[in-house]
Amino acid sequence: MNLNKDIVTVRPDTTIDTIQKLPNYVGISEKTAGATGISMNIVVIPPSARAEPHYHDGFETAIYLLKGNVKTLYGENLSKSVVNQEGDFIFIPDGVPHQPVNLSDTEEAIALVARNDPNEQESVQVYKTST
Repeated sequence: MNLNKDIVTVRPDTTIDTIQKLPNYVGISEKTAGATGISMNIVVIPPSARAEPHYHDGFETAIYLLKGNVKTLYGENLSKSVVNQEGDFIFIPDGVPHQPVNLSDTEEAIALVARNDPNEQESVQVYKTST
C-alpha cells in the first residue's frame, strides 16, 4: 500500500511531434505523471494520413479507437492488414512493425493508446521495408 503517494491528473492541451509522424496528446508518462511502467496518449490521424512505419522495441500496445476507420498495415514488409472501426480494441504485440492509415479523406481518426513503457517515444523504432 502507498499511503503517501498522490493521484496525478494530466490534461494536455497541445500535441507533440512523434517519430511516427502523427500528433500525440501525451497524457500519462514518466515525464508528465511519474509513471514507471505505463504510458497513455491520444493519437490523432488526420484525414488520409498515415503514420511512419514503426515498431515498439520490447513493448506491447493497446489501442481503443475512439473515432474513425483505420487500416493498419503490419508484419514483414507490412504485407498484412486489418481494418478497425470506432469502438474496437486493438492489441499490437511488441516488435510488430505497423503503419496505421486513416481511411477517411474528410474526418480525423482518434485513438486512445496505452503502452507498458513510461517513455513511449524512446522505444519507437522506424521500420524500413525491403521492397
